[in-house]
Amino acid sequence: MRCVIARFPFDLTKSGVLESMKGIKPEPITGESVIIGRRHYPVKQVGQVVTRQDPRDFSAGEVTRAMAKLGFTCSTVPKAVPEPVESPYQLASELLGTPVAV
Repeated sequence: MRCVIARFPFDLTKSGVLESMKGIKPEPITGESVIIGRRHYPVKQVGQVVTRQDPRDFSAGEVTRAMAKLGFTCSTVPKAVPEPVESPYQLASELLGTPVAV
């Protein structure tokens, strides 16, 4: 499949991407990711390996679109849901527990 990443055309195939990523250790994922084989890779790392370009030269969106068109599963990091903050009174009440009859 022909795709443009960082204004350069590339002819990518699913088997070619699998071969390129073979033996590459995934970096920690902090943003968008793609599943290649059984491993989760950061999109920027995949783009760097496949295109041999500096990751600052292309966007994660360009690589995500290309990988999705090739049939790879792409995902984003879910945003953390903040836990509800208890008031000091609620916390003290939980620590003291329920009253006991004497």
